[in-house]
Amino acid sequence: MLFAGGLIESRLPILLRTAKLASSVPPPGGGGFRNSHRQMNDVSSAPSESLTEYFPEDLLHVVRENQPLRETLWLGIGGPARFLAEPVEIDQIEKLYTAAREKQLALRVLGQGSNVLVREAGFDGLVIKLSAPATSGLEIQGQKLVAGAGAKLTHAVIKTVGEGLGGLEHLVGIPGSIGAAVVGNVSAEGRDIGSVVESIEIIDEEGKRKTLTGDEAGFAHRQSTLMGTVVLSVTFNLEPKDVSALTKRMQKLWIHRGQRRPSESNRIAMPFIDPDSISACELINSTGLAGIREGDVSLDSAAPHYLIAHENATSDQCVKLIGRVREQVLMQTGIDLQLNLQIW
Repeated sequence: MLFAGGLIESRLPILLRTAKLASSVPPPGGGGFRNSHRQMNDVSSAPSESLTEYFPEDLLHVVRENQPLRETLWLGIGGPARFLAEPVEIDQIEKLYTAAREKQLALRVLGQGSNVLVREAGFDGLVIKLSAPATSGLEIQGQKLVAGAGAKLTHAVIKTVGEGLGGLEHLVGIPGSIGAAVVGNVSAEGRDIGSVVESIEIIDEEGKRKTLTGDEAGFAHRQSTLMGTVVLSVTFNLEPKDVSALTKRMQKLWIHRGQRRPSESNRIAMPFIDPDSISACELINSTGLAGIREGDVSLDSAAPHYLIAHENATSDQCVKLIGRVREQVLMQTGIDLQLNLQIW
């Protein structure tokens, strides 16, 4: 996992170098990546009848059947995807979306897997994983950042801070991809990511590629109107600021957030969205639910807004624990905790 307990400060130089390498990738929409990306299928093996039934021939090399997902998820739980695609070009995402609609396949987009729980039965549909350079590039254009939906949010923060551009630094250390962060309008320090979004390139529910303005995305507290769309890239309008001051603030926030994370396990997730008036951590503490356990799944005793999947944890145990917490919080406070965790 990227941010484990007290190792955050020592890993910062490594992550800065990693982000620098990631930012050198061409921006979303660029071509010429096919040869540099791992091919999905062994060219010596013929595609199955199921693949050829659901997908056109020019997509068969980026789609696999019955692929495990748990290795890519922070919780490390869940069964396989019926179909898993890793497109290497933007046009392939459009074609995959069209194929899924025509064949009535359920569709999910997977970024960094920090807020996804997959049941052991797996996902009976198509999962599009945004891991290729064409969907995870970072490019500075003046005082704007153009970011692929699959790019890591923290890499985007590091990139912009290094360029002396403010507006994202308060989000450092928050896990996940750019696409997921924008769809969920992630926030910290009293400011959400939507406040610096200029435009979003998407594939809408009708399968059409279009660009929305930040206003058209309908940003509100920890939500937007982008749910149900496939985010391809996001353009942020940022503010020139002193690099040294930005870096100091970023480092301070990074260390603070790292100290609040459970250190005894890498298999964690934040299942709840902070309500408007109080954080989920404070709310759970006030109701005496810190450390609550269901089988091999628990809330951390010191930071109960984190769910921990211990050895032999199952998706059913996760769902039961989340349900118990929501029920008790609602009964004691009248607040209905909303889910940050996506359950497939």
